[in-house]
Amino acid sequence: MLHYGYDIRTLNYNLWYCKIRFYLFYIFVAVPRYYVILASIDRYFASSRNALRRRWSSPKTTLRLIIGNALFWSIIYIQVLVFYETSTGTCNYRSGGYGIFFSIYIAIDSGILPLLLMLIFGLLTVRNIHKTKMRIVGGQRSRISKKDLQLHRMLANQIILFLILNLPNPCFLVYHSITLQLARSSFRHATEIFMGNMTYLFVYLGFSLTFTNFLVSSEIFRRELVHLFQTKMLRLLPAPRAIGHGTVVHQNH
Repeated sequence: MLHYGYDIRTLNYNLWYCKIRFYLFYIFVAVPRYYVILASIDRYFASSRNALRRRWSSPKTTLRLIIGNALFWSIIYIQVLVFYETSTGTCNYRSGGYGIFFSIYIAIDSGILPLLLMLIFGLLTVRNIHKTKMRIVGGQRSRISKKDLQLHRMLANQIILFLILNLPNPCFLVYHSITLQLARSSFRHATEIFMGNMTYLFVYLGFSLTFTNFLVSSEIFRRELVHLFQTKMLRLLPAPRAIGHGTVVHQNH
């Protein structure tokens, strides 16, 4: 808001603000991104017909991965605290060899690797669901629960949304790194700044649309949201009242 809305470019002259801001930015982008990937892996294990694989989909494992994922990226992006600088008049990663390395790294970390992992485990999950639907047990088709199907749909939509909104940024960073030494006209320079800002806007937009995506994707999510709103905000808790001998019904306050 300060930088783009009011042209107060604190990033460009306060070195530690420059470093910490981008350090936190990369962490808070990477952590939820890989939570989505871990969720797709969890859906693969949860939908497996193999009992041993299904055991990997558990609250205990999930808690460990939540903590481990946050710690891992907090350590990985310590490089930002070391190699980001303001010597060129802007807050940016160090040019030269490290600049090329960091651009390629971000392209892999933000684009190629998440894309591959999501596609692989997404397709494996679809295969598991298909096998479960087609399996015949005791003369009847085995059915997957409605809740699980909606969880799969929510995750699939989240993956598609992620791919559309997160791929432009690493592509732009690679382009910017390759053309760093080229002379630019004022119009091209302004155009590239605009395009770069738009790719970051897409990243932010992805986080903003998660709730909307879940709301549209899942009937169970909408029902649970209404229930939460009623019980926690409006305090419409069901109150028991007795009728006859041992018969209990519920009514709202």
